[in-house]
Amino acid sequence: MISPSLHPEPVRAACEPRGRWGFGLTRRTVALLIFGFAWLIPGFWDGRLAYAMLAWDALVLLAAALDGLRLPKPAQFIAERSWSNAPALDSQTEIELIIENRGPMIVECSLVDDLPVALVESPVTHHLTAFPRVPAKLRYRVEPKERGDWETGWLYMRYRSPLGLFERWARAPLTQTVRVYPALRTGEEQQIFLARSRQIDLQLRRAQQRGLGRDFESLREYREGDDLRDICWTATARRGNLVTRQYQTERSQPVWLVLDCGRLMRSRVAITAPSSGALSSGNVPSRRVHSKLDYACTTAVALAQLALYSGDRVGLLAYGQGIQQRLLPGRGAAHLRQLIESLAQARAESGEADHLRAIATLNRMQPRRSLILWVTDLAETAMRPEVIDGALQLLRRHVLLFVAMAQPEVDQIAQARPKDLEQMFLSGAAQEMAGRRELLLARLHEQGALTLDLNPEALTSTVLNQYLTVKERAMV
Repeated sequence: MISPSLHPEPVRAACEPRGRWGFGLTRRTVALLIFGFAWLIPGFWDGRLAYAMLAWDALVLLAAALDGLRLPKPAQFIAERSWSNAPALDSQTEIELIIENRGPMIVECSLVDDLPVALVESPVTHHLTAFPRVPAKLRYRVEPKERGDWETGWLYMRYRSPLGLFERWARAPLTQTVRVYPALRTGEEQQIFLARSRQIDLQLRRAQQRGLGRDFESLREYREGDDLRDICWTATARRGNLVTRQYQTERSQPVWLVLDCGRLMRSRVAITAPSSGALSSGNVPSRRVHSKLDYACTTAVALAQLALYSGDRVGLLAYGQGIQQRLLPGRGAAHLRQLIESLAQARAESGEADHLRAIATLNRMQPRRSLILWVTDLAETAMRPEVIDGALQLLRRHVLLFVAMAQPEVDQIAQARPKDLEQMFLSGAAQEMAGRRELLLARLHEQGALTLDLNPEALTSTVLNQYLTVKERAMV
């Protein structure tokens, strides 16, 4: 399985003071100062004992000042953030923080890594002990919630000596742009599909017919009835006899991933799936909420990996009101990385997508017959949706796998038994929507399209199986 390296580069910077003063007393020091007020109780009977409180507080403040003078300056700390793997949806990413203490003493550090909400919902305080001249390392995990490019913030640090009477505040500019990718399936998850792909490839090789297709196979002497256009004139000149080219059925086909990034793909869908990563406890299910476009991008990555493994060339067209991402068909790990980078940047728009413009662009980029996976949704309009007209245009020259992403909540309303008048109207509206979708997809299927109406949790596996069926039947 092709798996390009996508993890962000480490970022390293020296710390600087946080704020104008950048230091303060700790809770331990404040508690000791408050404890000094205990001398006021016997001070009611003997006023001289009240001076003991002042002496105690002065002694505590002096000890805190001496403790603070011994602390290293913020510039004597070097901070670094590194990533063990690429941030992707539905998977945990391990982040390593390294603090290099160039001061003369051991310090206790409290760290807050300012990450965007797409990676972590709320900041978490981490603790570590930094020894002199020895890098202190700390690892923690995050699970990204949104695709795209996100800016990380500064690393904020509070550190104190083992006495804990005085602390300094520092920060390090560990800002960088982090790209969150669609969910990346591992090779283990796709072993069944890969095994079936190998079997189909062997069957196609056995059934390979010479003389058909346009992939060059070999040269042979000219025979009566051969097409004159297949004569190889350079070989004929060398041998002195007519030589014709022999072709074989193409096994490598272009596969296009066409993703709708319009407003219909912004709707968010919640599914229940097993938790992943080291922090998961057993097989406890987790509730994941992503947009329809996120699920479509995840399916696109899985299909691209399988198609490239099967020897096909994969292209991409993501569109909204305009063309967001386009990538001509290609092969190899570098091409897969470029495709994943493009999918990570696809953004759902607030307006309706221009389907006909996208199809016109696709027909110009791919004039020859190909397999097209189109992931979209059907708008609820009185007229025939524009996406259906675009699909009919594609069917004139391509094999179309048309996938409409359903809304599970609507299906649940349509199937539920109404308990009152309001639920009855809701159920009737949901059933009407489902019936209209079914009718539109049935008409598209009659025109030769492969149509699917799927919930997000079944999208990837169903599309991969359909792709292998197309390969097995040599439909392209």
